[in-house]
Amino acid sequence: MLSNVLTGQVYSFGMFCWGDASRGQLLLPAAEGHYLPKPTFISIITEPVVGVSCGENHSLIVAENGRVFSCGRNSKGQLGRAKSKDTKQPVIEGLGGVAAVACGQEHSLALCDSGQVFSWGAGGEGQLGLSTPVSKSSKPVLIQIPMILPIPVVQIACGNIHSLALTKGGEVFSWGQNSYGQLGLGKSVPLQPVPAVIPALIGVPVIQISAGGEHTLALSCSGQVFCCGANSAGQLGLNRTDEKGRFGVCAVPALRRLPVAYISCGAAHTAVLTKDGEVYTFGDGAHGQLGHSSTSRELLPRKVEDIDGPAKQVTCGSHHTLVLMSSGVLYAFGHGVRGQLGNGSGKDSLQPVRLDELWKDLAVKIQAEMRISSGWNSNFLFFPPPKPSVLEEPIGRLDDARVQRWVSMLERDRTTEIAKREISLTFSTCSNIVACFLKESGAIGKSNFGTMAVDLDAASQTFDKLVKIPWIKKSINLKPLVRSLWYGSAVMKCPEIFLLLPTCPILHEEQNTVEFVLPIAVALTKLNETAMKILKEHWSAMDAPMMIKHISMWKSALSFLLKAKVWLNFIPGVKGVLEVLKYLYRSNKRVEKSRKVPISEFYIEEIGNVELLLQQDITLWRQIKWGQVEEMDMTPPVFCRYPFLLDLQSKIRILNYDSAITKMTHHVIHNQVKMGLQPELFNLEAPLPIMLLKLRRTALLEDTFRHLSYTDHDNFKKELMVHFVEDSRQTAVNQRDFFLHVFTELIAPESEMFIYNDSQTMIWFPSKPKLESKKYFLFGILCGLALNNSNIVHMPFPLAMFKKLVNVKPTLDDLIEFRPVIGESLRYLLYDYTDDDVENMELSFCIHWDGVDVELDPQERGKLVSRDNKKKFVDAYVDYTMNKSVEQVFEEFRRGFYKVCDRDVVEFFQPEELRGVMVGTEEYDWDVFRQNTAYNGQYHTSHPTIITFWEVFEELTEEQKKAFLLFLTGCDRVPILGMEQVKMTVSVLLNSTQEHLPESLTCHCLLMLPEYESKQRLQDKLVEALNHNRGFWRE
Repeated sequence: MLSNVLTGQVYSFGMFCWGDASRGQLLLPAAEGHYLPKPTFISIITEPVVGVSCGENHSLIVAENGRVFSCGRNSKGQLGRAKSKDTKQPVIEGLGGVAAVACGQEHSLALCDSGQVFSWGAGGEGQLGLSTPVSKSSKPVLIQIPMILPIPVVQIACGNIHSLALTKGGEVFSWGQNSYGQLGLGKSVPLQPVPAVIPALIGVPVIQISAGGEHTLALSCSGQVFCCGANSAGQLGLNRTDEKGRFGVCAVPALRRLPVAYISCGAAHTAVLTKDGEVYTFGDGAHGQLGHSSTSRELLPRKVEDIDGPAKQVTCGSHHTLVLMSSGVLYAFGHGVRGQLGNGSGKDSLQPVRLDELWKDLAVKIQAEMRISSGWNSNFLFFPPPKPSVLEEPIGRLDDARVQRWVSMLERDRTTEIAKREISLTFSTCSNIVACFLKESGAIGKSNFGTMAVDLDAASQTFDKLVKIPWIKKSINLKPLVRSLWYGSAVMKCPEIFLLLPTCPILHEEQNTVEFVLPIAVALTKLNETAMKILKEHWSAMDAPMMIKHISMWKSALSFLLKAKVWLNFIPGVKGVLEVLKYLYRSNKRVEKSRKVPISEFYIEEIGNVELLLQQDITLWRQIKWGQVEEMDMTPPVFCRYPFLLDLQSKIRILNYDSAITKMTHHVIHNQVKMGLQPELFNLEAPLPIMLLKLRRTALLEDTFRHLSYTDHDNFKKELMVHFVEDSRQTAVNQRDFFLHVFTELIAPESEMFIYNDSQTMIWFPSKPKLESKKYFLFGILCGLALNNSNIVHMPFPLAMFKKLVNVKPTLDDLIEFRPVIGESLRYLLYDYTDDDVENMELSFCIHWDGVDVELDPQERGKLVSRDNKKKFVDAYVDYTMNKSVEQVFEEFRRGFYKVCDRDVVEFFQPEELRGVMVGTEEYDWDVFRQNTAYNGQYHTSHPTIITFWEVFEELTEEQKKAFLLFLTGCDRVPILGMEQVKMTVSVLLNSTQEHLPESLTCHCLLMLPEYESKQRLQDKLVEALNHNRGFWRE
């Protein structure tokens, strides 16, 4: 017969079919029980065929002109007409412009060139997707797919009793029966009557969908495969079975490293085709449908070996599989009792069998590509015309040519409207944006299956280029995207969209904060643990400029809300932004130093600038912590929980405010008891609201330690007053003098409390202390008192001490700061010496520290340093010197320090900041100091005495200027916030003569200067005053 049909052009429109024909589903009238054992040529349809789909007992054929032919059983109206049989007119009426069809067990779908989907047939389980459910429909009905924008559908698929649709936006919709989780909508949805987006696949750039009997697979453009549904035979490829099904969408780990190009599902088995032309199968193998010469099931994808050459297409029937090779050879394996293998045997085959190439001559004659289609027990081979399909595909990678075409257009161009729609569609879904900026390789992330390798730099450059053009910027519509994130983020599998969005300048604009940024923040915080882990790993791998861009978007949103004083109107969104910034901060902490973003990039100045915000915030923070306020969803955000957002000035204000409130509370209690308002608390006299130290100048350190040792610890947080027995006055000046001189004595070698570095410029805790450990406890209290009472003190510790106070681990850099020679030699050992150099040094794990030899590895005494253990040696060296050797002494110091200061507030500070607050800096700017000076009384900037004073001051040495700062403020170091904080006021010293010295009130930075008659007199008296040192002067 075949030789006869080659002569007429009409027959070039024919096709081959084989398998079950018992219900007429092969377009041939057949008796009950009839089947075609071998491919048989039919030419009933005299038009080119572009698509075929087979149901259990019916088939649909799509012609090139968009008409649909149907044949087979029509018990549920699945043929699209009322009559059960109509061999004269198999065309479905009222349906045109169709590009693709799909058949379920007893229902049908048609996808039109317009992107609309129609359904008909059985509908009792919601598989028709109609808003008004029907048990069956014999006429095609338009399905309303819920979308904000009219995004066309580009693919459809049917399982037994469920349906799928893929949009041009890369989103997957499902509806119908969900008994095994095949809809990907979770256990709470037994049946879905209308299309619903699969939230787990939001953000996944899906390019192909496939539905099995009760399972679903989706292929992303990165080659990753996602699955859900029935898994009783391992058809999901997860190396396990699930008798009740898999209701949550997950990636298929075993396919992660394969370049998957196509997927096909049978009743309970799955086949995948790779870009290299290899075929892998898994799931039920009872009939040999896996092609592995076995009836065993496979829980993992296994390569089909017995086929020659690369394959170009694979399709699955219910229990059989077809593989079409690039050479045109067709293989079949699996169930064959209904003739579905096409080899004429009518038996199952456990391995691929090669079919006779009855179509070979025809294919050569008409120069057309072959396509195959398999259904339940039926198969078709046809020759679609070589013209491209009208049907669009999901948006892929956004190439430079397309971007350039857009930016080169003028808004008045005739084609601009088309471009506007294209741009709107491109950026309207998460999946599309991810697809646009996938890296060229389409690589999957290395550390987590299911992750996409997105090019953030390309995204940033593209968005920057596009938003510069007003009409393009207006065309970018992010509303649908934001809504989908809000809906689906809790179950999303691929969260890379959250990496891409901050690269878009539109989201950095204040006017988009409420509508876009806040919902995105809330959506991000709702991500599941796996997705969040993926994001954190991406953040930790970011370069600093990109991390700054991310931080900037979230910061800008908060800054805007704070400046506008409306942050309390958007509490959930603000809390979401704060949490996102916390994630970014923690990720930034984990990266190596070269990629780390300075913490100052996180600072939001507006938190400190909004009137009373800090005071209210710390009060709420304390109330929640103490159980006085029950925290609820609408409780205002607590910024104190995010100290990395606070600039140094805000942290200092919080520290001082918290300290002041505590001190004020003691005064209130004192007054209430004194007035008899709280007699039940104190039976005797009212408690002192202050902590008073009575000290002798001549025995300052001894008296201090004695007082601190017997003082009740509750008193340490009170206001500190210092009284020198030699002086009847009790002023704030005494406090400054006290801290200045007590710390001078403490760090002197005579105190024997510390060890010193080689240059005697720094101190550290001893490993073998000569003094009792209680002294270090009291020293900690003393340091705490200095901080709690806003006094800068001289504490020449390396940064390691301040790190340890706030639980930051010291590093080699800290050892280098304290012992540069030792530290640098260790750095050379790690990074500069060759392996041979290390071996030749014969360096051992025995070190000399604080006058004692120490074995860093007690388990192996005398162990030599090698290229393999040199890092371990350096780490052990740092750990011993900075931690282990001082553990007991430092713990006593820390315990004393936190008897005074609140740990939770101190830990707001970075180690560098804490050192600066406690010790000050040496960044002197005398020009700023002069500019900040104010004048009282008859003095002003042009007064002769003032002019002379500044002339004298300029002529002082640097050390004399520091001495002047000490004379004026009680400290010779600059506050951490800079010289701007030192605001001197100069006034006339009343009733003074030419013999009087200048005087100062350190608590007010007040210089009282006599009106000297000459410059020399002023200079002499000023220098003499600087050397006097208020009673502590030594010969």
